[in-house]
Amino acid sequence: MKVIDCGTLVDGTGNDPISDGRILVEDGRVVDVGPAEAVDAPEAADHVDHSDATVIPGLIDAHLHLKGTRSMEPFDWIQESTELNTARATADVRTLLETGFTAIRDVGSEAGLPIRKAIDDGTIPGPRVFTSGSSFSQTAGHGDRHYLPYEWATSDDAGGSQIVDGADECRKGARERIREGADLIKIMTTGGVLSEKDAPSQSQFTDAEIQAFTEEAHRVGIPVASHAQGTPGIKSALRNGVDTIEHGFYIDQECLDLFEETGAVFVPTLAIMHRLIERGDEFGVPEYGLEKARNASEAHFDATRRAYEAGVPIALGTDFLGPEPMAHGENALEAELFVEEIGMTEHEAIVAGTGTAAETVPANDIGTLEVGNHADIVAFEDSPLSDIANLYEPTAVYKGGRKV
Repeated sequence: MKVIDCGTLVDGTGNDPISDGRILVEDGRVVDVGPAEAVDAPEAADHVDHSDATVIPGLIDAHLHLKGTRSMEPFDWIQESTELNTARATADVRTLLETGFTAIRDVGSEAGLPIRKAIDDGTIPGPRVFTSGSSFSQTAGHGDRHYLPYEWATSDDAGGSQIVDGADECRKGARERIREGADLIKIMTTGGVLSEKDAPSQSQFTDAEIQAFTEEAHRVGIPVASHAQGTPGIKSALRNGVDTIEHGFYIDQECLDLFEETGAVFVPTLAIMHRLIERGDEFGVPEYGLEKARNASEAHFDATRRAYEAGVPIALGTDFLGPEPMAHGENALEAELFVEEIGMTEHEAIVAGTGTAAETVPANDIGTLEVGNHADIVAFEDSPLSDIANLYEPTAVYKGGRKV
């Protein structure tokens, strides 16, 4: 048994922080938590003193890609081997864990499933991985490799999204991913920034196709995430049962009403847009991607502010891929942007990266420091409650009660 004394304890639920908090951990899980005076500490327990620190639940990046690439040039992505990228991704997950991210949601990669298995069996260190495996796109959609001949883009060696058209193919694709053991299904209901021949405003997949994905996923209790940037594609995703909206550049009032009606979570991924505009031209991002990012940036930040003001649940997700300037390790940037650009308090940004982010995955025992949950804990000597930038510098990280 382990007793962790905390100067300030943030439990991730949105409740007020607790001064002089205490967490009691046994077999990797929280067995008691609250003010120190209310939590009995057995004399035989191991004591951990973070009485001068701010302690929060392990952070969760609810939208990233374990691609393992080290380039932002699309042609490099198709030339690199799966083995090389998986090897690099093992380094990325170690970095994520060391920087306080004890769980991640991988929304589109070939490495996600094997990396998850290697972490779970103790072969490599890393956070808890929830993965969609490869995502799904329609022909000429965001996940189609537009710059390749069609027969190449649809081959098993092309990487990227699996191309499916028609409700039957979508249904079969979802069943294939469920058979592989995916934790969620990832689809594209609009075009995007880094796809060559479509645009964020263009709606993709029909209602029947989206319903096929959501019906199959919900039948086995896993969620569906949709890359959805333009207004029509956001609405069609929400109306047809999608659980999380990724990016959401052009949210209008009807979209906000649908969020309220459905209870869906919004994962805006401000960090990648910020880095694309700030430094993308230094790292080989194609000009078409840079132009689309610049054109959408103001609307993206405005949509996120309006969603926040409307009370839509917002989760931390970066959309980081692995290469500079989207390298894993600086994923706390999303929380920093929530505070500096959206108007969240530091506490709200922490909750977005803990309790709310946990709502995007099929697990009810992470994201908050409550009895029965995994003892995933991060301590900070300099409090992120006073300066959100302190999230970049954890003093100690614990996964399942064990110090990383």
